[in-house]
Amino acid sequence: MLACLIAFASVSRDPNRPLIDWIAEVLAGAGIDSVVIPDETGGKANLFATIGPQVSGGVMLSGHTDVVPVDGQDWTYPPFELTEDGGRLYGRGTADMKGFVASAMRAALRAADADLKVPLYLAFSYDEELGCLGVPSLIEHLRLSPFKPSLCIVGEPTAMAVATGHKGKTAFRATCKGVEGHSALAPMALNALHMGCDYVAGLRAIQADIEAQGDRDGDYDVPYSTVHVGRMSGGVALNIVPNNCVVDFEVRNLATETTEGFEARFAALADTLTAEARTRAPDTGVTLSRLFGYPGLNTDQASEAVAFVKSLTGANGTIKVAFGTEAGLFSAELGIPCVVCGPGSMAQGHKPDEFVTLEQLDRCDAMLDGLVERLIEGF
Repeated sequence: MLACLIAFASVSRDPNRPLIDWIAEVLAGAGIDSVVIPDETGGKANLFATIGPQVSGGVMLSGHTDVVPVDGQDWTYPPFELTEDGGRLYGRGTADMKGFVASAMRAALRAADADLKVPLYLAFSYDEELGCLGVPSLIEHLRLSPFKPSLCIVGEPTAMAVATGHKGKTAFRATCKGVEGHSALAPMALNALHMGCDYVAGLRAIQADIEAQGDRDGDYDVPYSTVHVGRMSGGVALNIVPNNCVVDFEVRNLATETTEGFEARFAALADTLTAEARTRAPDTGVTLSRLFGYPGLNTDQASEAVAFVKSLTGANGTIKVAFGTEAGLFSAELGIPCVVCGPGSMAQGHKPDEFVTLEQLDRCDAMLDGLVERLIEGF
């Protein structure tokens, strides 16, 4: 199954519908009905499946089916063909996160032949790599359902450790509007790229203040919220003073700090630069807009949900992860307790020669085998 999943080059910029239709076909062969939830184009879709009785409770296994591009990367192995070498399985998405999707499908096929007392759910989404863009329609489907899972396991790669938290993420765009002019008369114009640089400098000052005085959580590799500028563009030609500049940036916030609090600081910075620009020219300045975002996850480490997943893996402790997942959305929007636990390491994700080890997949299969047994017993 993993070989088939890897063979679908489901890069986020491209449709994932062929992959979703294949999963639905495999599940249908075991008598499992799936609900396919397409986007407005029909080219991308989520899949939701229920195995077992139509009752509340049970466990949902969640994973995304999209992968990041391989453009510009130097691969030793073919990225969209599963290759086994030395106990490792290579291919784009093996770690992030088709390895878990394959294990979840295997568990669903096994569960289909069992007498479950409470259900097993599969929730597979699109465009997670673009900011969990596909998950909201899954959430709406669950919101309208009369039955809800009592626990969700998101199978992002944690080396099978049980993760109870991750930071939230919100992406922003600052659009800087200046006044164009001839570069020989540059001081008589208003350079939008200069405004963009000033805005980035302001973001760096905010980041320094966060690091010095913001909240801290020692369970994270970076124990404070972070502001990151990822893209800056503007200008047409060297001899033209640019009248437009776009700065795309993000904040990844601890659960104890709100996105709204950071957004207010970003907006205040935009207002300050706008006021300064308008002393020189009207209708100029910096406009802030929010692009997308998802909340962080902060599941109580002493909760029954965490204890249950730890009992399946044999873990003694828990971790928190640097990357974001749909777990924060399921928790915040539906109140479903979530943990993140899956095979492989994110240190391998998004890189050339991405891999997951056979040992990690075996451990994931063992966890999900144990889960099916618990669902037979009634959880």
